[in-house]
Amino acid sequence: MARKKISTTVYITPEQNERLKLLHDRTKVPVAEYIRQGIDLVLEKYRENLPGQLSLDDVTGRR
Repeated sequence: MARKKISTTVYITPEQNERLKLLHDRTKVPVAEYIRQGIDLVLEKYRENLPGQLSLDDVTGRR
């Protein structure tokens, strides 16, 4: 089952828009999916800045 999604507005450059459209034309993956994947990459990159419980690896210093 697909997860519920919420609508939001983002502003991208014309160049980003054109490249995303070309990517979609070649892969048939929706542009919105690529945008969601990009958001996931940013959230993973900056995860240490997000609140949450420490994992066992964080407590023991293992990675």
